[in-house]
Amino acid sequence: MNKIAIIIPARLASTRLPRKLLIKIGKHSIIQHTYLNALESKKADKVIVATDSSEIRNEITKLGGTVIMTSLSCPTGTDRCAEAAETLDNNYDIIINVQGDEPFVHPDTIDGVADALIQDPNTVMSTAKTELSKDNARNTSIVKVVCDKNDNALYFSRSPIPYPRNAEYSKWYKHLGIYGYRRNFLQQLVQLQQTRLELSESLEQLRVLENGYNIKVVHTPHDSVGIDTAEDIKQISNLNYS
Repeated sequence: MNKIAIIIPARLASTRLPRKLLIKIGKHSIIQHTYLNALESKKADKVIVATDSSEIRNEITKLGGTVIMTSLSCPTGTDRCAEAAETLDNNYDIIINVQGDEPFVHPDTIDGVADALIQDPNTVMSTAKTELSKDNARNTSIVKVVCDKNDNALYFSRSPIPYPRNAEYSKWYKHLGIYGYRRNFLQQLVQLQQTRLELSESLEQLRVLENGYNIKVVHTPHDSVGIDTAEDIKQISNLNYS
């Protein structure tokens, strides 16, 4: 039977919005909201925050949560997730990476990403998408995804894909910041060199596609707002979020 661990990679030294994971939204900090929503997953057997920050560790231990301290030198959240996964026993063969700056992540979305791996043993990686309006498709801060008929990702981009040359055929999907991995594939992934498209778009998931692997993309009706900038904080400041 598959055992599933949610790992939330969390670093304090973010570049665009320093110390953003400690910013309060209502009663809780961003990292606490992300952790509490992950706890609501029906599929996960364990939820862990992986961090190099004692302040983030304290935020989670206040809630009685589990923290794994990771290296200061982890270059990406994926690397931090992989390092934390190495500490788990071998029964955990599915790892769900929920990014720490996703305080509105829905537990049903997490479970859908996990189900993609549970239901198909040949799937090595999964993620999620939700519908996006035409106006938001032009927002380069929002990552878009296009898929084939079998819901495998064809490409991820900050550009509006597909380009609406014939608008009646165009439909846009937002990529959500959550990934599921076979544990052995996650360890393999972090050994691969960064790729040209990955560096061009600054999107790690393109490394997977450029190396010839499929990413299964599940649809969810639940949008999630990642926190990257001070403007993102302003946009959600009026929400009644406890």
